[in-house]
Amino acid sequence: MDPLDAEGTALERSGGQANRRTWQKKAVLDALTTCADFVSAQRLHRMMEDEGTAIGLSTVYRQLNALADSGRADTIRLDGRQMFRICNDDDHHHHLVCERCGRTVEIEPPDEEWVRAVAGRYGFTATSHTVEVFGLCPACARIVSTASA
Repeated sequence: MDPLDAEGTALERSGGQANRRTWQKKAVLDALTTCADFVSAQRLHRMMEDEGTAIGLSTVYRQLNALADSGRADTIRLDGRQMFRICNDDDHHHHLVCERCGRTVEIEPPDEEWVRAVAGRYGFTATSHTVEVFGLCPACARIVSTASA
């Protein structure tokens, strides 16, 4: 059982320090878990409010960023917006993301040798990498094609 702080809020131990486990953190985590694709804080906030959860947008932002900082959520920038997605495994992974609807597919990572070779070609030493491929999913490509015809 987790110890309680002065207000009776459960504390989690992580990396030697206590983190508050509030109802807001649980609510944001639960809501994000229901989203298969990347979602903005604004959209998640609207979904939560539509389901009857009274929570501030700034709280949703704060909790999403805390989840990303802890590695429990992935985050990308899409059209200037920060997007979030629950991270269900600890393995290093990459995404193919529809830039119109946010649909997300996990893809195979590039070969580590390729990463080192590309970095070396420019005099870099690779310490980590992130690969996000952006484009249009089949459904959005059809919509865009139909609209421009």
